[in-house]
Amino acid sequence: MKKDKLLSQQRMRTQTAGADDGLGPNTDIGSRLRALYGAVQDEGVPDQLLDLLEKLDSAEQQQKATSTPRDGE
Repeated sequence: MKKDKLLSQQRMRTQTAGADDGLGPNTDIGSRLRALYGAVQDEGVPDQLLDLLEKLDSAEQQQKATSTPRDGE
């Protein structure tokens, strides 16, 4: 019984501490972070980065094709 009371008090403390820190999802900071994340998510990937990723993928495929495991290794 005493243990249950202590656990419920601890839960209440952590819930109120989380609500009072000003960093919750419904605060001004949370709203601004959501807006910023949405804007970044909507940005396109630059063509230069896509070209580099394609080159990297090609290089990895070539390396896999040329580096076949030898017998006994």
